[in-house]
Amino acid sequence: APIIAILLISVADRNVNLLTGHALGIEMILYRVDNLSYIFGLAFLLAALLNAIYAWHTDDRLQDGMSIAYAGAAVAATFSGDMMTLFVFWELTAITSVFLILRAGTRAAYFASMRYLGVQILSGVLLLAGIGYVYQSRGDLSISAFTSLNEPGALLVFIALGIKAAFPFLHNWLQDSYPKATVVGAVVLSAFTTKLAVYAFARMFPGHDALIWIGAVMTVFPVFFAVIENDLRKVLAYSLNNQVGFMICAIGLGTAGVGNALAL
Repeated sequence: APIIAILLISVADRNVNLLTGHALGIEMILYRVDNLSYIFGLAFLLAALLNAIYAWHTDDRLQDGMSIAYAGAAVAATFSGDMMTLFVFWELTAITSVFLILRAGTRAAYFASMRYLGVQILSGVLLLAGIGYVYQSRGDLSISAFTSLNEPGALLVFIALGIKAAFPFLHNWLQDSYPKATVVGAVVLSAFTTKLAVYAFARMFPGHDALIWIGAVMTVFPVFFAVIENDLRKVLAYSLNNQVGFMICAIGLGTAGVGNALAL
């Protein structure tokens, strides 16, 4: 499936809106292709392909199915042309990914998965509230860059994305849940959830100075925790925090920084 999807988006026209429709009087664009969505979508599909190869030996149909569904939701989110469609797939990534933690089958994994799901639902609720404010002020739900965080809608969306990106003080869910997933699940989880938040920041908050400072903190503080941590899986989780920090910082630098973030 990832190979077929890679071939399809490789030949797709850029800067076009397809599969548009209306629901409750709101225009919904299920598929939009531009340079940013193309790059992230292609990266997610390549990650899905590599994950499928890595998981080949497990012969676990539920885990394999949820991994593909999780990757598919992340890819669909990158190609969403409006905020409501993005929200739907945003939540779908949360629902599908929780099974990768549950599949470990331990008591610790169960409770970690429930905490993980709660945090992801909170992110979705804040995103939906922000979308409501945006629709009230703009009259449409097109995905475009926010010019200021002074608007309630922009601030709510920013916090929602920050939770999924594991910002400082919002990051504990990552170190709590990823190490308790299956071996394959931990690899798959590291590829999509936080990176989807990076995509959303690149789409809606490029050049915001706050991201420079937040990203800088994210690159530094995980190092101290990783040094004193004895659990290798948690060390890798802190390493993921660190890498996402570089991406967030680059997005805060503006248009050129987005290109650097993509390179990371």
